[in-house]
Amino acid sequence: MQRTALLAAGTALMLLAVGGRWDIALAAWIFPVLLLRFSRTGRAWTAVTGIWAANVAAALFWTWESALGSGPVIVVGAVAIGALRTVPYVLDRWLACRLPAWAALMAFPAAVAASEFLLTLVTPFGTAFGVLAVTQYGELPLLQITAVTGAYGIGFLIAWSASVANLVWAVLTSPADQTPQTDRTPHDGQTPHTERTSQAERARRVAWPCAVFAGVLLAVVGFGSVRLAFFSEPQHTVRIAGVGPRPELRAAQKAAIRAVGGGRRDVATAPDAAVLPAMLAVRNDLLASTRREAVAGAKIVTWPENAVSVRESDERATIGAARAEARRDGIYLEIGLNVFAATGPSFGKDETLLIGPDGAVLWTYQKAHPIPGSETFKPGDGRVPVVDTPYGRLANVICYDADFPAMMRVRADIVLVPSHDWREYGEAHTRKASLRAIEGGYALFRQDGQGVSGVFDRHGRVLATADTFAAGAETTVAHVPTRGGTTVYDVIGDTFAWLCVAGVVALAAFGVARPRRRRAAEASQVTRVDVPAA
Repeated sequence: MQRTALLAAGTALMLLAVGGRWDIALAAWIFPVLLLRFSRTGRAWTAVTGIWAANVAAALFWTWESALGSGPVIVVGAVAIGALRTVPYVLDRWLACRLPAWAALMAFPAAVAASEFLLTLVTPFGTAFGVLAVTQYGELPLLQITAVTGAYGIGFLIAWSASVANLVWAVLTSPADQTPQTDRTPHDGQTPHTERTSQAERARRVAWPCAVFAGVLLAVVGFGSVRLAFFSEPQHTVRIAGVGPRPELRAAQKAAIRAVGGGRRDVATAPDAAVLPAMLAVRNDLLASTRREAVAGAKIVTWPENAVSVRESDERATIGAARAEARRDGIYLEIGLNVFAATGPSFGKDETLLIGPDGAVLWTYQKAHPIPGSETFKPGDGRVPVVDTPYGRLANVICYDADFPAMMRVRADIVLVPSHDWREYGEAHTRKASLRAIEGGYALFRQDGQGVSGVFDRHGRVLATADTFAAGAETTVAHVPTRGGTTVYDVIGDTFAWLCVAGVVALAAFGVARPRRRRAAEASQVTRVDVPAA
């Protein structure tokens, strides 16, 4: 009954720490404690199936609360991801009584960080799901460690706290005169057994692990606090504006495209009268909003992802109109285009262009990570464009690209992230993008069409935010620092994550070899005893 309660409570709390709109930061610290306790007790098969079921439930809940759809593919994906997220618990249960005490405490956190990292490598989700750091949005002193370890350092700390908490739980709840077998680590060939211990001995056994973890956590938070307090000197700023079309014009454009029927090729070859008026209305509204913000003092203006839909035959005219506007206003203008093409296989592209004050096109970038199952565009080459300007080095990715930390390691001062979300996911998605600013040491401007736009400095502080649905408009304005900074993570990349992977492999190898050495030692002891008797 107690194990069932642990599993139920742990699962319920995990649903509030999946990287969705209902996340609670504290829940991410509590649920691993409960699930780890469940995993370490009872029969192995019930532990594995219970944890797997909990992780599958969390994945399915995330897709539901984020309105990502449903169906067999979603279920299969949730089962597969749930299996990967169960591995740390399996390794912990297997290694707990095979490793020295300090190593046993490190097995679970290393496995959690490694699994989070591998999740970004082997699945198409990046950090959108399964990375605990995204649940700590707003906890800025803590999150500064991501400038060293990447997002995976947060998962390591949370899992380490669960290991320490379970050690305390096991020691303090065992019978008064015994140390539980699972907390007695065999050394030098000894077989695990219970032994009588005093209260002082119990306290000693948990004091050092608690003290070490508390010291590291305080050091991490202290480092973050110092970074926020003393390395955030006032800087030169530039006024940046993000603009989007009026909702009624966006809706009319969508209706015109739907009315054509068929696929993207049909829209590309549709008669002018069917789609061109609606597309031009959106384009002209965006140009008018750009002019308005330029007059108000903006030096950089960005449109959201897919701000205006164009047929391939009209693309050059739309770009020409944007170039003329940038030249007239003397600004840097980034535009987002949803291009419908008559040629396959993708019949279009999702692209952005940065236009300089002289009207020159400074980059053309295509989205490198189309959303699986939703976007059929051919992925771009993933090379993040960087341009030197009087306002610092500008860089650009599109929406979902920002969920892939390795791609976001770019030497820039300001990264523009034109995006397009939906009501149930926009705010959560923008929060996740804020981690990239801390990791990379640059300001990040995420203009979100039909979502929540956000602007962050290089320490993750919110400079501006705008909710499309609450405001009824897509305009975001912020004074953004023009100089970023190089971070440790930017230099060493995912070294911490790879060290966790290597650590898990080493501990697992040690665990495999440990019983063999124990059996050999036991055999040796029998021989030594038997010989004198003879």
